[in-house]
Amino acid sequence: MKYLALLAALALPGLALANPDPADWDAVLSEADGQTVFWNAWGGSTTTNDFIAWVGERVAQDYGVTLEHVKLTDTADAVTRVLSERQAGENEDGAIDLIWINGANFAAMKEADLLFGPFAEQLPNWALVDTDGKTVQTDFTVPVEGYEAPWAMAQVVFMYDTADVPQPLTSMPALLDWARANPGRFTYPQPPDFLGATFLKQALVDLSDDPSVLQDPVSEETYSGVTGPLWAFLDELTPLLWREGRAYPASGPAQLQLMADDEIDLAISFSPGEATAAIANFQLPETVRTFVLEKGTIGNASFVAIPYNSGSAAGAMVVANFLMSPEAQARAQDPEVLGYGTVLDMDALTAEDRATFDALDLGVATLSPEDLGTVQAEPHPSWMTRITNDWVDRYGSGP
Repeated sequence: MKYLALLAALALPGLALANPDPADWDAVLSEADGQTVFWNAWGGSTTTNDFIAWVGERVAQDYGVTLEHVKLTDTADAVTRVLSERQAGENEDGAIDLIWINGANFAAMKEADLLFGPFAEQLPNWALVDTDGKTVQTDFTVPVEGYEAPWAMAQVVFMYDTADVPQPLTSMPALLDWARANPGRFTYPQPPDFLGATFLKQALVDLSDDPSVLQDPVSEETYSGVTGPLWAFLDELTPLLWREGRAYPASGPAQLQLMADDEIDLAISFSPGEATAAIANFQLPETVRTFVLEKGTIGNASFVAIPYNSGSAAGAMVVANFLMSPEAQARAQDPEVLGYGTVLDMDALTAEDRATFDALDLGVATLSPEDLGTVQAEPHPSWMTRITNDWVDRYGSGP
């Protein structure tokens, strides 16, 4: 993206505001009362928009904060707006107070000192966040360092039809063994589709003796050695795929349709609640369930960040803290609301709050937070780019 270079060129030290101090929560609450927070967030989902509206009702009721949802189609638009304000010298009371952000957009804003903070780890509800089992302190390998607060989790799961696959598979080698015994019954979306590229990343992580090497950018010196097990795995798997690997579904929904049509028995998803929702909508058979791999599966968090020039940083912190509350997290996890994964540590909750999560009907095919197990960190983005390009060269035109 062109604005990334502009952001780097305009990076100036010391623009992050020192006040309000998130460690003085009483002062934050006092300052937030009466503020209006403009939250720039993706607006392409009615259920998500409804959830944000509910958050607005709650923070208005309890804290006197007015929340305005500025609906985005592309988060980069918000980043560009903050950059434009920097260029114009508008370093106070900017148009954006909170952004739903992650990945390259966060990295660019952090590098260019366009973020307020650090603040997240001083918020009261941070004490409830699962910092060991969830990837909430890095954002696509970039250290968060308190400049954004997590509020939802996505994690790779595999959907399988129990009518044809009696037991969950525990690893990529186990998946290959199953494919040998059941040729043509598995596929994945064709890279560079995001979900297809995610399957490649998941295989790379699971087959690696030391996944930590994937947290660094791709190195020419080590690339062949690190990816060797992946290509060996795919060389064996590809002829065993649906249509012998000569064609692939174009997307996640197309992959689901193959399962609904009983052409495949196994599919990948980045949403633990997707199978349950698809069953409820009559898009998948009632016999479909989900599993994760023994070593864990890749996950990432959705975060909120505060621009450096927000005039309502106190109110924005109140919203960020509320998003991490057991009340908001349980509502977001309810499949009838959003079905998002929680960022919270169940063992850190009170018995009453834990009971709220336990009482949630996640649906027949949705794993509990405990059953989702360990979340594996996303590799550095350069790995996805490189292995996707190499996949296209190796397999893009069929075996």
